[in-house]
This record gives sequence, structure tokens and C-alpha cells, in this order.
Amino acid sequence: MAIELWTYDTPNGRKISVALEEMELPYTVRVVDITRGEQHRPEFLAISPNNRIPAIVDPDGPDGAPISIFESGAILIYLGQKTGRFWPDRARAQMPVLEWLFWQVGGFGPMPGQVHHFLTVADPQDRRYGLARYSAETRRLYGVADRRLAQAEYFAGALSIADFAILGWAWRHQRHQVDLAEYPHVQRWYEAMMARPGVRRGFAVALTRAAAA
Repeated sequence: MAIELWTYDTPNGRKISVALEEMELPYTVRVVDITRGEQHRPEFLAISPNNRIPAIVDPDGPDGAPISIFESGAILIYLGQKTGRFWPDRARAQMPVLEWLFWQVGGFGPMPGQVHHFLTVADPQDRRYGLARYSAETRRLYGVADRRLAQAEYFAGALSIADFAILGWAWRHQRHQVDLAEYPHVQRWYEAMMARPGVRRGFAVALTRAAAA
């Protein structure tokens, strides 16, 4: 049975559409239009109590019973464990996957997300400090990623769910005013990831009603 993906066209939403395509799992999209406040509707809160996208409902969960999962990192771990794909079966190999996945959800997402916010603030006085602070931290994180990818083809060594998580935000590098040419190892990784057929399908699937119409 198909997994229900409740989501919208955001970096966190795209992480999961890419993973589902790469893992070749059947799924249907349930658009949650966050521009219209649909994330606060009771039917969505029932599966995502933090009223944030994405969330999934897997009718064929553990022991054959349905399960709902919110938080993109938790969803990626679940999908990796469910399929055995892009998720190592040995604990030692799982650790770098978890390290880089948590690096993304704890930093490389919240920090560029703040850049996105402060770029929209109209008053220059209100915008200046926040934009400078979060732009500097975002660039620091790109530097961390670049040093890592100078040593490894993918973040955890082999291609993993951590790459899908990080890609969702690297996809918006232009929006948070980062030129990938300044980070050549990230640029190499990004271009290789975006060339993958599964990744292309994950970014092409409609996650808004307008796109689906």
C-alpha cells in the first residue's frame, strides 16, 4: 500500500519526496498548504502535533500495523530502516549517518531558514543584525560541509539518508545567497546528487496544488 506524504514545497518537504523516489516506495501526496494555515487543521495535527510539515502515514508499518511519523529526520530514519536502503545495517556505519543527519536538522536548516526570514524583513534596522548573524553561520556550515566533502564522496562515506536531508537545504543555496563556486566540494556533490534520476523525480513531483493542477 502507498505511503501518504503530507507536505508542501519546502526544503524539509523535498527531503522526503527525494528519499521516497530514491527508495522506489509507492506514495501519494497530501498537500498541506502552509501559506493558508492548513498545518493547523485537526486532521494534520493528529499526525503532526508540532504543526510542521512533513509527516507520513504508512499503512504497512511495523508488524503490519499503520504508523504515522512527523519530523523529517525521524521519517528518513524510518524509511531507511523499512527498506534497508541508504541506511547501513551495522552500528558503526550508522553513526556518521546520524551525525550528519543531526547536523542538518540542528543547524543546516534552521540557520539558512533564518536567512530566508530576515531577507523578507522590510525595515533595514530590523533586518541588519539578524541577516548578518545568520548569513555568517550559514556560510560557516557550508565551510564545514566543504571540508567534509573534500575527504569523502558523500557525507557519511556512502550515499545515505543524510545526503537527502542536506540536499533539501542546499537546493535553496541561491535563496540564502550562497554561491556554490565558493565551496567546490559541495558544488561537486550537489551537481552529482541533482543528476540522479531519483533525485530529479523527487524534485519534480508536485507538492503544491497549483503545480498539481
